[in-house]
Amino acid sequence: MYYVYLIKSVIKKFIYIGYTSDLQNRFKEHGQGQVKSTKAYKPFELVYYEAHKDKTTALKREYELKNNSQQKEILLERLFSTKNGPVV
Repeated sequence: MYYVYLIKSVIKKFIYIGYTSDLQNRFKEHGQGQVKSTKAYKPFELVYYEAHKDKTTALKREYELKNNSQQKEILLERLFSTKNGPVV
């Protein structure tokens, strides 16, 4: 399985979207400051993930969320909407 995930900094206004085949280990790496692009924003909370059967599908979805602002906004609205409460 491959995972597309969204983590949110607990102390700063920062959201990161990524993909991995080992979600638990990757989240640990983010938390320990081992990922250059997120190091300055730790600690994190995992707020969302999707499981995909293959790497290609996961990479396409990650790209879609990172590069299609409409898709990203739809997801963020769903996750952080105050109308219905957060979905996590």
